[in-house]
Amino acid sequence: MNRMAEWTGHGWLSLPIRWYLGGLFVFASWHKMLYPGSFALDIATYDLLPLVLVNPMAIVLPYVEFLAGIMLIAGFRSRAATLLVIGMLFLFTVALILALNKGLDVACGCFASQTIEQDPIRWSTVLRDLVWIVLSLYVLVFDRNAIGIDRWLRRG
Repeated sequence: MNRMAEWTGHGWLSLPIRWYLGGLFVFASWHKMLYPGSFALDIATYDLLPLVLVNPMAIVLPYVEFLAGIMLIAGFRSRAATLLVIGMLFLFTVALILALNKGLDVACGCFASQTIEQDPIRWSTVLRDLVWIVLSLYVLVFDRNAIGIDRWLRRG
């Protein structure tokens, strides 16, 4: 394991992973930032938060997603951004599992507000999020010298 952790290629291998995850979070945040009311409805249908927290969550979460995505893409504070992404993905996955176990028939709300028929939650959605968590964990554990702004600042 130690030999694997010291491999110098992790920065280059994690770069496209960071770009993918960052782009994913920027893309996911865009519609939510433009239409917070629709996103609030998506959040409310999961029936996990008290109603008083739904609107603040619908307003704040998309900007956190956007910021984490931009930070991953740029390689700026990559570890902090990756921790944010892992935390969000963990919460999203738990919400999906709880909704599926309750038998709720709701739209995912992951990327844009759509109808249940267009974007239903499924166990494959949970699996997809788990794959994204694994990719994020790779970046967190092995990308110690991320290619991007942080590396440039350290050299400068």
